[in-house]
Parts: sequence; C-alpha cells; structure tokens
Amino acid sequence: MEVFKWLNDQLLRMDWLAWLVRVLVEDGLGMDITSRSGASLHFFIYDVIKIFILLTVLIFSISWVQSYFPPERTRRILGNMSGFKAKLTGALLGTITPFCSCSSIPLFIGFTSSGLPLGVTFAFLISSPLVDLASVILLASIFNWSIAIAYVLIGLVLAVLGGTLIGRAKMERYVEDFVMHNPVLDIPQEQLTRRDRAQFAWAQVSDIFTRVWLYVLIGVGIGAAIHNWIPTGWIEALLGQENWWSVPLATLLGIPMYADIFGTLPIAEALVGQGVGLGTALAFMMAVTALSLPSLIMLKKVVKAPLLALFFGIVALGIVLIGYLFNAFAYLFI
Repeated sequence: MEVFKWLNDQLLRMDWLAWLVRVLVEDGLGMDITSRSGASLHFFIYDVIKIFILLTVLIFSISWVQSYFPPERTRRILGNMSGFKAKLTGALLGTITPFCSCSSIPLFIGFTSSGLPLGVTFAFLISSPLVDLASVILLASIFNWSIAIAYVLIGLVLAVLGGTLIGRAKMERYVEDFVMHNPVLDIPQEQLTRRDRAQFAWAQVSDIFTRVWLYVLIGVGIGAAIHNWIPTGWIEALLGQENWWSVPLATLLGIPMYADIFGTLPIAEALVGQGVGLGTALAFMMAVTALSLPSLIMLKKVVKAPLLALFFGIVALGIVLIGYLFNAFAYLFI
C-alpha cells in the first residue's frame, strides 16, 4: 500500500511538481506561498502543468486504443448484443472516447445511422462526455481513487438507465431523417500500421488540446479565485451542504456553461476546499459536461424536441440524485 500511495502521489498528484512550483513562486518570484496572491499563483501554475501533462499521456494512450474501435467495428460488436449487455457496452465504449458532449454527437450520429438502437446510442452519448478514462485519472489525482471509482460506477449507471428509459420510450420517429441516412466511413484495420495509429493518437492529442486549453486555463483560474479570494462564508451560504437547494442550483449553474471536464475539475476541487458538498461540486461538473447549452443546441439539430426534452429530463434528474447521494455518503470517500 505504501508503494501504491507513493506512485499515486508522484505520478498522479505530482507532489514533485507542487514542490518545484513552490520553489519557483517563493525563491524565483519572491512571493509568500501563504499569501492570497502567492497561493493563487501556485494553484494556477501547478494545476495547469499537471493537467496538461496528464492529458498528453492519457489522451495519446486512450486514442491508440480507440484506433482499434472505428464506428463500423463498434457497430458490429454492439450489433451482436441486445438488452442490458448492449447498453452497458455502449456506455463502456463511451469511456474510451475523450470527448466533450459536442464532440460526441458526430459519433452518436454515426452509430445511429448504422442501425444501432436508440437506447444503446444514448447510453454512449451520456457516458462519453461524463465518464472517460482521462477524467477519471485526473479525478483521482485531485481527490482520491475512492471518489474516482464511485464516480465512474454511478456515471455508468446513469448512462445505462438513461439509455434504457429512452429505448423503452420508442422515440425513433423523433430522430431527424438525415441521421438515419448518414453514411458511415470506415478504414479496414489491416490497413492501419503502428505509425498510422501513432499519427492518429497525436492528432487526437492536438485536436483536444486545441479545443480545451482555453477552458483549462479559465477553469483553473476560477478555481484559484474560489480557493483563495472568495470568502468561504459566501460560498457556504449559496452552495453549502446543509442547504437542500445546493445540488439543483449547482446543476442549473452548470448548464449555461461550456467546458470539458478537464476545465471543470479544478473548479470542483476549489468548491470542495471551500466547504461545498462533494455531491454539489460533482453535480456542477456533470451538468457542465453532459448538459451544456451548446451541446443541447447541437443535439437539437439531430433529434426533435420531445426526444431532446426526455434526454434532458433524465440526465438532469439523474445528476441531481447523484449529487444528493454523494453528499449523503461523502464520509465514505473522504
């Protein structure tokens, strides 16, 4: 256990990086690490570098694995399954796609146009932005493995239940016609060399960095401000764990925003550090990633209003329930 703890502290939490940044801030810049400005600068530099290092390694590794699962192969795998097994597999496949909700929609279109049931494709659409391997490891680096594993399990449950409910609603008629006739292109696996997979993985790293770097900087900046400048009393009065409205309010606050989970994790970290309930912070994070307004606008181009409303209602209610559960049982994880 001591070896595992040391590896976790050095490889995920990057204690060595925190020490180096502390030296930079105190000795290099002459700032007091215990002051608001010094602590904020330390928080910002440390979290930004840590997140970018982890993102580079994790997205490359995950994208290499993902190169073995193009849409047509995924369709064949899921096409041989049915019921709960198919929905669970769709949700699990969502965990190897390091995408935001907007980027998951083209894959959702591809899977749906390939003839996969709506229940399976929506299980994927819910899981993909909510639970991916990179965010799980980042979550463990910020909090701990107990929270990260619990988050994964509860996220998969939400994806499977959401997909099941949507599938049973028989709402295929509310999918736009062009989705059902969208061609799916695929590259035969035997034509992909190791170099091709490496180029694909680096292209994914570059693409995701291009899309998320600004949100990471904004998210870490907000986290640093919350952690060191906003009085704890203000945050507790608005989102304190004792307030019954904290979870639905955090969910509503997250919906108008647009950011990847990588940008919202530092905000969740800072909120918990200021006394906000773990479930409240996670509800905010999940709402930003799964129910952001831009992704809902994009999804409206793909599905009609009744299906969009059902998707939104199921996911929003699930996020609120998950928030309350994490608040109630946070003592088991912290």
